[in-house]
Amino acid sequence: MASVVSSSTPRGVQRRSVAGRVDSRLPTPLYHQIYVLLREQILGGVYADNELVPTEQELTERFGVSRITAKRALDELASEGLVVRRRGKGTSVASRVAVPAVSANISGLLENLLMMGLKTKVDIIDFGYVPASDEVACALDVASGTEVQRAVRVRSLDGAPLSFTTSYVPAALGRTYGRKDLAAKPLLELLERAGVLIGSADQSIGAVPADAGVAPRLGLRVGAPLLSVTRTVFDQHGRPVEYIAILYRPDRYQYRMKLARVQGSATKLWSAAD
Repeated sequence: MASVVSSSTPRGVQRRSVAGRVDSRLPTPLYHQIYVLLREQILGGVYADNELVPTEQELTERFGVSRITAKRALDELASEGLVVRRRGKGTSVASRVAVPAVSANISGLLENLLMMGLKTKVDIIDFGYVPASDEVACALDVASGTEVQRAVRVRSLDGAPLSFTTSYVPAALGRTYGRKDLAAKPLLELLERAGVLIGSADQSIGAVPADAGVAPRLGLRVGAPLLSVTRTVFDQHGRPVEYIAILYRPDRYQYRMKLARVQGSATKLWSAAD
């Protein structure tokens, strides 16, 4: 990869150029496009801890943007804690404590959820009883406005935030445990302690931007991408006992699935393998 050296770069120090390009025709602001390119390279290990990244001037020349645009891109990285900006010394990648990503195997969904609850620390942000919204009512198969127990919590692994969780359970089940119980034990374990026999779960996975309420809790900037998981858990009789929405930091959580190639009568398909 070609190196870029500006006249302001200290003697003997070279910075890599940023791979990729920006497009002013896109609706995404130019500063954000540059931020994304740099962020991907930093998280991907192209830039090592404490290594200098391109200066504002170098970004201006590389992408043909204004100095203000280049500065804002670097400021975004700094606000996320990915780089450190020092006057007269340039911008370097922040020293980061390696936090291994948590992996979950979809085929063992419920077991994985319980184990993750045991391995992580939880901070309860809110715990109380609220009327069920239309979405929650539909998931729990109750009338809209029915009282349900709502809990909001942030999970951390090795001292680093991992997820922002909002869960809902029928009020009768919610009253079998308290705030302190939820801080100490996984919700699935508390439900089982209340006599619920977990049978299955329906789950969907998507992506959403972090809003102003979630971003600071997860140590991210507003608009940062998050892995979104929504799940409805059923007992052995098919009755919904929990509806949960989880927002994960994608750099600290991942799903893995083994696939097998299946030969059909007319085509070959990928199928989940045990």
